[in-house]
Amino acid sequence: MAQMPMAHVSRRTALMVVAGAGTALAGRRARAEDASGRAIYPVAIPIYQTQFIADRIGYFKEAGLDCKLIQGGSGVKTREIIASSQGDVGIGDITHPMQLSNHGRAGRVLMPVDTRSSAVMFIIRKDLKDQGINTLEGFTQWKRPDGRKPIVSVSSLGGTNHVWASYYMETMGLDDKVTWIGTGNVDTMLGSLKSKQVDILVSSLSLLNESREQGWGELLFDGTDEAIWNKYIGGKVPVTAHFTLQSTIDKDPAKMQAFVTALWRAAQWIKAHKPEEIYDAIEPYVGSTSRTANLLEITSLQKVADYEGTIEAADFTRGEKVWFREMTGIKPLAIADVVSPSFIAAARKAYPD
Repeated sequence: MAQMPMAHVSRRTALMVVAGAGTALAGRRARAEDASGRAIYPVAIPIYQTQFIADRIGYFKEAGLDCKLIQGGSGVKTREIIASSQGDVGIGDITHPMQLSNHGRAGRVLMPVDTRSSAVMFIIRKDLKDQGINTLEGFTQWKRPDGRKPIVSVSSLGGTNHVWASYYMETMGLDDKVTWIGTGNVDTMLGSLKSKQVDILVSSLSLLNESREQGWGELLFDGTDEAIWNKYIGGKVPVTAHFTLQSTIDKDPAKMQAFVTALWRAAQWIKAHKPEEIYDAIEPYVGSTSRTANLLEITSLQKVADYEGTIEAADFTRGEKVWFREMTGIKPLAIADVVSPSFIAAARKAYPD
């Protein structure tokens, strides 16, 4: 089929394509009104690998996008960049688009990337573990030298680590026995543990391995373990997702389709390749931690990855007890108020898994 000049594709036409089958649009170049794009990721760890792969393998380019990846520095900062329309698509905890909606910005989930969190490992200072602290309960009974509560570090307050770690602690009746702080990106998170400014770092397997190799930390509680997750959470939940604003969709739906198509293709590429191949592709984005640490995390991500790209009503309902509580401050939302499924549906038709 011959391509129509860009000027001949109206916004109404693009909307009709997205709302309908959308397959043709997903399967060829975007024909977006603006081919430039900005994809935002929080920090340099493999959990955000779909963006990295879409860039490195060339799926953004093949979708007609001149896309630049930007590190936000944390989940909350990523959300702020999307909220200000300085980025087209962000990736982070699913509560970020919910927070946007609660504040009048109409956030929309485009595509989930996992079925449980891979970044809620409680990494305790090695010297504290050596003192015999081997449970979260025991940790909360310990006091810092100045008598203050122990300090738990997450990338950002309100980000993935904080949302899920605080739910575990809240369920155990321990959340008010610690002080939570945000310490930013990989380097500053590890630095805060090394310097003993914090007592526990909640993060992913790559940072656990790095802290172990350096002699700074050890695992205290693994909130990513399937048995522990099922005990406290109850099953599959979309934790991390690609998201945007409804206003960004409305501005150029063809461009948003191009993004989602590229990201969907990236997820399928990841599904079909070995951890070593994935690491070799994304290494420029995750170089702050060792190859060994990243390979361990990439392997663990395969156990929690969502290769379907869709969110079932039961999975959304299962997550409500975590998302809609006093700690997050998020007022309850229905799945239809948060999730925009038409783009991933079109991408799946164009590129079946």
